[in-house]
Amino acid sequence: MVAGLVALNHFVMNPNPNLLIPNSADLVNHEHVSSQKLFENVWTTVKNNYYDESLNHQTWYRWKEHYRGKIKTDEDAKVAIDSMLASLDDPYSRYMDKSEYNEQNSSIDSKITGIGVNIASISGKIQIINVMDGTPAQASNLQNGDIILDINGKDVNGLSLSDVANLVRGPENTVVNITIMRDKDKFLKKVMRKEIKIKTVKSSVDKNIGYIQISSFLGTSTPNEFIEAIDRTKDTEGLILDLRGNTGGLLPNAVFIANLFITKGNLVSIVGRDNYRFDIEAENIELEIDKPLIVLVDGSSASASEILSGALKDYKRAKLLGTKTFGKGMVQKIVPLPNETGLNLTIAKYLTPNGADINKKGITPDIEVKLTLEDIKNRNDVQLETAKKILAEMIQQEHETAYGKVD
Repeated sequence: MVAGLVALNHFVMNPNPNLLIPNSADLVNHEHVSSQKLFENVWTTVKNNYYDESLNHQTWYRWKEHYRGKIKTDEDAKVAIDSMLASLDDPYSRYMDKSEYNEQNSSIDSKITGIGVNIASISGKIQIINVMDGTPAQASNLQNGDIILDINGKDVNGLSLSDVANLVRGPENTVVNITIMRDKDKFLKKVMRKEIKIKTVKSSVDKNIGYIQISSFLGTSTPNEFIEAIDRTKDTEGLILDLRGNTGGLLPNAVFIANLFITKGNLVSIVGRDNYRFDIEAENIELEIDKPLIVLVDGSSASASEILSGALKDYKRAKLLGTKTFGKGMVQKIVPLPNETGLNLTIAKYLTPNGADINKKGITPDIEVKLTLEDIKNRNDVQLETAKKILAEMIQQEHETAYGKVD
């Protein structure tokens, strides 16, 4: 039985990818041990908790024997641990040194020091897909669609998104120089880094349709932000929930929001080692949202986004519009390790309410609408516009059902 699945309310899920994490007060282990002991700690943790008891059909003891007495520094430990984890053939189980682990914890706290942009790799180019309101990026006139060419003189071509993000981030009140391409013009932007308090929910109203975008489920303030968005859109007759580009977040956030639309039944199932199954049931709540709903999804909608959209689709509570979701159905647990390091370890998978395993499959939307590079370049959101048209029809149909058709 995996610790954390017994009392699931004491843990949360983080999307990078799905993670079960301890309460924030217990996130860092300040105990200092030898580098050899650190490696052995990870070896034992994986042996006792990895969801696949066969550990990818290998003799796990061989790793302990291979590195016995050979690890002298924490850098040695990282190389050994990375090699050991690679043998699992699991891209989601990973070891984090002190710096990497601290960065992850900062994301969970919804607070980073940077410039306030979200980036994506599109056709091999690093592109800004969202400039957050009230941030240094917005003050420096960085725009959605800008392509990042270099940061402080370093060419970003071929770098991972994580590497690019690390170049952008830095100490507060320091300047980062970013060369961007906008259309065919190049610009050098000098942007002052500041502490960014991440807002994960945005909302707006277009006539009788409310629009709520959740950029991440990672922030602990997301439920409150979502309730505020619901209040701001309370006078509308239908809602569009935008989960595009949302790679996931905290499990309670996804469950909380699903429960606002689904008030009875199983919302998601967690299946752990030895096929132990834990069903998370909807609770009776005072606030229930029964408006017509369309959920926008794409290939980057993953983990917690798929938990929410999967539940809404299975219960036919919403129509999903866009493209197939990412397909991240595995669950990781954060394990704080000595020397202020940490481990994200796959301990389970999750199933949608209908029992569907969406890992590596994704969720197919009810209405497929693709967004082309030309659409992005021209800022033509055909998915959103299509959603508005269909939602208007759903609202009209609801009126006709309630009051009868008027000729």
